Amino acid sequence: MPVDQQASALRLLEHISADFFRHRLAQAEALPQLVILAVITGFLTGMVILLFRIAIEYILGHWMLPGDSESFELLSHLERLLLPLCGALVLGIGLSWLPDRSLRVGVFHVIERLSRHQGRLPSRNALVQFFGGIIALITGFSGGREGPAVHLGAASSSLLGQALELPNNSIRTLVACGSAAAIAGSFNTPLAGVIFAMEVVMMDYTIASFIPVIVSAVTATLLTRYFIGPDAAFLIAPIQMQSLLEIPYVIFAGLIIGCAAAAFISAVQIFARLAHWPFWLRALFAGAITGLAAITVPEIMGLGYDTVNGAMLGQIGLVTLLAIVVFKILASAAAVGLGIPVGIIGPTFVIGAALGGALGIIGEMLQPGEAAFIGLYVMLGMAAMMAAVLQAPLAALMAVLELTANPNLILPAMLIVVVATMVTSVVFKQKSVFLSTLNTLGLQYPPNPVTLHLQRAAVSAIMNRDVVRVPSRCAEEEAREALSSSPRWVAVEVAPGEIRSLLNAVDLKAFLDEREEQHAAKKKDGKPEEIDLYGIPGLRMDTADIDYRATIYEAQEVLKNGNAEALCVRRASAPLIRRVLGVITQADIDNYRDTTA
Repeated sequence: MPVDQQASALRLLEHISADFFRHRLAQAEALPQLVILAVITGFLTGMVILLFRIAIEYILGHWMLPGDSESFELLSHLERLLLPLCGALVLGIGLSWLPDRSLRVGVFHVIERLSRHQGRLPSRNALVQFFGGIIALITGFSGGREGPAVHLGAASSSLLGQALELPNNSIRTLVACGSAAAIAGSFNTPLAGVIFAMEVVMMDYTIASFIPVIVSAVTATLLTRYFIGPDAAFLIAPIQMQSLLEIPYVIFAGLIIGCAAAAFISAVQIFARLAHWPFWLRALFAGAITGLAAITVPEIMGLGYDTVNGAMLGQIGLVTLLAIVVFKILASAAAVGLGIPVGIIGPTFVIGAALGGALGIIGEMLQPGEAAFIGLYVMLGMAAMMAAVLQAPLAALMAVLELTANPNLILPAMLIVVVATMVTSVVFKQKSVFLSTLNTLGLQYPPNPVTLHLQRAAVSAIMNRDVVRVPSRCAEEEAREALSSSPRWVAVEVAPGEIRSLLNAVDLKAFLDEREEQHAAKKKDGKPEEIDLYGIPGLRMDTADIDYRATIYEAQEVLKNGNAEALCVRRASAPLIRRVLGVITQADIDNYRDTTA
């Protein structure tokens, strides 16, 4: 093969190698590589949530309940009491042997890992979420499957990135892809999934993040539509406002739902403060609350989507709807706050639907024949409750638009979402239920804009690769040979593989040139004279090590909180062998921040 063809082949192999793929992902803009990964994560997430959903529906529909998978109402009073207690007992026995850190699940856990661990989710928590979520939901705990789906989707994506040894900045994007795919596949709402991932989980809006998240959401939606069908999660009637005279009542409904959302968030925080209790005790407490509430109002058990459909069609009375609101808030807040592996998104829909249905019935009583169909207020209540509890108005609006395919609903939905969100956040000073609970546990999120900017790229994107390793005591010829490649830095080794400082290569070269002028090739006892790199004048910086997958923000934190002035970027090439890929100084970080902000 001619030399030029060999060179072309080598360049091609280099561009399709795993190392090149990782290096590209270290950049803030790596769309082609992220899109490829987004397709894979969308498929993985779709398969996982399908398995999770089918397992729940099959067990409930074929083994546990006398009717379909949500027919808890057909159980006797004693069965409604004992079923959650049995589930709590199984969870308590099965999970109490695990450390507390392995029991953290759901969207709370995803946000925590994004904040503290750059999106690196552990597999053990995902297994707890999968099997614990199935046990909790089939035994009637009041919760949703969408929160577990977000955790499972994010964990699948994160574990894929960890297995491929991808840089942390790209793992953060993969977590957003998995979260969006989970919501999109669960509700058949790809756009709402995208907005949820960016508005609730990442709290970051960039083109480089949006496009992969969109691809992942579309992939998961196509997969779930293929296996389950294109039907929406809820029965939707053709609904619209009768007249603009209903606007004041819509505003009033927003005020009421905003108050209910604030009460729900406060209840979750109250139960979350019991995190110091042993898990088995918390599980039994949540099971007892659920069982006692279910004796009176069985509609609060499980997902409750049949309740949403019943309210949509006007099949549930006013008193029952109000009872569902009160006891669903209590049972769901207890389950989520006490650490049962269920989700909180589903309950917001059920509570909002019941409260909206009740307000619709009251509106019909006040103005017979003039008010809109009750189903309108059910949908508005769902949107307003989700928006206020999650502090995610855009995601709630997109969910309503996609679930109804009815643009006539957008105007009243925008109004009620704004009112409910402002009542919760301004009047009651409540943040998102996720952030409020995390703040209760001592975690501040989201990070400031500068931190977000530094988290978008990995250290390998800005590291200086012009570095050579030289022993701290070396022969003069060895030092000259090291400088022959014109490096920027000299990594000074005190022992093989152990680097304590960086020396400016210009200073070493100046020292050698001056030494050559004074006594060229001077030798002692027939051996080349040794040079002590710590004894020559020049700029030296103490160093610390950092993994090549770390983000620039992590590098900034190491430099700020430690004694190091520079970082050696390393990668393990074999057991106990960690190659130096490059070095980073504070000047490199400052230059990145100034040139890309």
